[in-house]
Amino acid sequence: MQQDKHPDYHSVVFRDRAAGYAFLTRSTATSDRTIEWDDGETYPVVDVEISSESHPFYTGKARTVDSEGRIAQFEKRYGGAGQGAGKDGTA
Repeated sequence: MQQDKHPDYHSVVFRDRAAGYAFLTRSTATSDRTIEWDDGETYPVVDVEISSESHPFYTGKARTVDSEGRIAQFEKRYGGAGQGAGKDGTA
């Protein structure tokens, strides 16, 4: 590897404020703030808004689109498919 070409890669704590969850990993992210981890060492801490602990997809709280319900609403509002019209669109 060439020297002085790659960013500094070090241990960092990422803290999800929404879930109250923190995890230690290696990253190039930096921070002026630090935290003392469970092992007694002090690491830089980066606060994030969302992580796998609070993201709706990973927590199972993701909204699903009810396409059948939307189609039923459309047909109720505008009538059933093809009511009163021929194949060419004339009545």
